[in-house]
Amino acid sequence: MIHHLCVGSGDIPRARRFYDAALGILGMRLLKQDDVGIHYGTGDIFFSVVRPTNGHDASAGNGVHIAFVARNHPMVTAFYEAALRHGGRDAGAPGVRHQYAPNYFGAFVFDPDGNKIEAVALQSVVQ
Repeated sequence: MIHHLCVGSGDIPRARRFYDAALGILGMRLLKQDDVGIHYGTGDIFFSVVRPTNGHDASAGNGVHIAFVARNHPMVTAFYEAALRHGGRDAGAPGVRHQYAPNYFGAFVFDPDGNKIEAVALQSVVQ
């Protein structure tokens, strides 16, 4: 079981603008901001964006991405649109991904630091 996830950033204020908007759509909120970074969740901290502790520049992992649960297709689309409006880059527009599962509806973006994130709704929804 995963306790929490963390990605690096070289610009925490920029990351906060992006993640406040994108994760807010999915029901997560900023729970804590400290000298290390910003920390999100719904009750307990689940996802953090931090300055690398080794003092090096933050870098995104090739092949790594984090998928957040969305309740429905419109929420996935709203996540994608908010992410793009707040400094994210397209990595896969909202849509069904039959290669993963028949009812897999997801959208992919790169955050301002190049970390790949996704919102996914697995249930069918009448559009």
